[in-house]
Amino acid sequence: MKKIKYYYNTHTLRYEKLITPLRVKLLRFFGFISALIVSCAIIIYLYTRFFDFKPTDIEARKKYELVQENYKELNAKVKTLQDQMASLEKRDNEVYRSIFEANPLPDSARAKLTEKKNELNKVSSMSDNLLGKDLPAQLNNIEARISYQFNSYKGIEKLINNQESKLSSIPAIQPVSNKQLNRIASGFGMRIHPIYGIAKMHNGLDFTAPEGTPIYATGDGTVTTAGFGNGTGNHVIINHGYGYETVYMHMVRIKARQGQKVTRGEVIGWVGSTGASTGPHCHYEVHINGNPVDPVYFFYNDLNAEQYDQLLKLAAMGSAKSFD
Repeated sequence: MKKIKYYYNTHTLRYEKLITPLRVKLLRFFGFISALIVSCAIIIYLYTRFFDFKPTDIEARKKYELVQENYKELNAKVKTLQDQMASLEKRDNEVYRSIFEANPLPDSARAKLTEKKNELNKVSSMSDNLLGKDLPAQLNNIEARISYQFNSYKGIEKLINNQESKLSSIPAIQPVSNKQLNRIASGFGMRIHPIYGIAKMHNGLDFTAPEGTPIYATGDGTVTTAGFGNGTGNHVIINHGYGYETVYMHMVRIKARQGQKVTRGEVIGWVGSTGASTGPHCHYEVHINGNPVDPVYFFYNDLNAEQYDQLLKLAAMGSAKSFD
């Protein structure tokens, strides 16, 4: 039997029946439902956050902890790779490129390509999203640096090939066979010209030899001139590239032709006495960027140290003599 509640009405001074309005009943009902929902949400959160009663939850947490451990190992390996890449980049700039006289790669170029980032935060302070995103970002960063460094080494490889070509092109042997070092007749420097009788700069070396003695190209190059001149007689000029040029004068006959590619040791003509000459010999010059230099410093490929020292003395003694 439903209880009936009464209250004392001070206005009427009587006990009257208590009637609860529908609006109040509805408010009480919805208030109760709201409190129930909030309480359930709190209980569910606390349960999922602190209690692993389900086997799937326990397995998932173990997997997550394993991922964290693996990440620490991977992060250590990434750090090692970064250190190795930094070492390679430093070696690239300070060793390889300095050997081949190439400009070092600026750090700004590497940074622009690879977009270098600051070191990652410690794993313990990282969120799940960062844990999954930052390691691939670091690996992509290293991959980009490796790609850039690979391209740099390809450039160095070209420099190596270029260096081999340069070494074979630089004049490095005597233009005539002179194993006994007895063919130097006139050295590089000022002397009295034998024909004109005036002091004149002698821009090369004179090698005496019987007429018809072979004259050799002293380095790889291209023949730019092969013809006759009033003072030079039959002569050949070879452009070796890299700023080097050699001149061979007074030939009795020329074998090389203009535009011909020649290699070091190839016969380009024969000793003679054409042009302004007083006897069979080969006047030989070496030019660097258009300026004549003493050829005696360019015979290192076919002389040992003792022979080279003797040749320097002979060239100095023969600086006052001349055949042209």
